Amino acid sequence: MATHELFHTIYQLSRELTKQTNQTLQSFGLYSAQWAVLFVLKEKGSMPQSDLCEYLAVEAPPMTRTIQRLMKQDYVQQKPGADKRVKMIELTEKAKKAYPEWEQAVLSMNERLLAGVPDEQRMVMKTMLASWLVTLKGVSHE
Repeated sequence: MATHELFHTIYQLSRELTKQTNQTLQSFGLYSAQWAVLFVLKEKGSMPQSDLCEYLAVEAPPMTRTIQRLMKQDYVQQKPGADKRVKMIELTEKAKKAYPEWEQAVLSMNERLLAGVPDEQRMVMKTMLASWLVTLKGVSHE
């Protein structure tokens, strides 16, 4: 298989997963980019916008727009960090209360999309993709 075919397939998969996530979250008024931010903040706690950008591999301008939308929805807020120049992004109480419902919708979608894929194959995919991601992040920082 030529590498361009592999990467094209990965790109198509990424786009399809984004589309499926958007459809799943539509009833909540959320999109996949917003879900990614909400998920990271829930899992890792408050963090500077620059750390969110780095972790999610998103440039600053689209991240700023995503955070502004989430602030308008009262799902995230900015608080001054220890260094007053750094603004920490964190979930609001409203988001913390709504999060379990969002998460359940996403988990149901995940199960639907992985129906018929045995647990062993899921673990192999997760391990392989996680390893590749670490390698890619290391290459991008060199």
